[in-house]
Amino acid sequence: MGINTTPTILTRMIYSRIRDTAIDVPFLAEQVACDEAGAIATFDGRVRNHDHGHAVTKLTYSAHPAAERIIVEVAEQIGKKYDLHSIAVEHRTGDLSIGDTALGAAVSSSHRREAFEALTELVDEIKAQLPIWKQQFFSDGTYEWSNCA
Repeated sequence: MGINTTPTILTRMIYSRIRDTAIDVPFLAEQVACDEAGAIATFDGRVRNHDHGHAVTKLTYSAHPAAERIIVEVAEQIGKKYDLHSIAVEHRTGDLSIGDTALGAAVSSSHRREAFEALTELVDEIKAQLPIWKQQFFSDGTYEWSNCA
């Protein structure tokens, strides 16, 4: 278990995209399910109602035109590093309310440790590399912009 020392090819597929409609994490889990998988790990990154001591009311995400290509590249990097059967990941753009999913991901592997490690690195790398900007609105009427990468 753990990180693969030699690159492998996923036995099924990589599904990744940027979308401006709701993300369905159970759907992503279904996309990676297969008989070989002993583990399916999911991530449901939601809009929370606070940040750095401020009450948050909503978010707006904007993506660079290259974001679609970059999310595919990140998923492919993770797929080559870990023994996975499949990867599915989506990032949302547009206006999101508190509780909405901003980033959804699922991976399947024969073993749980591999799935958890790959999912953790997938989310970390998306947050580090994906050119998406967040406009965060606060309850006092102010807002701020930040680059999610």
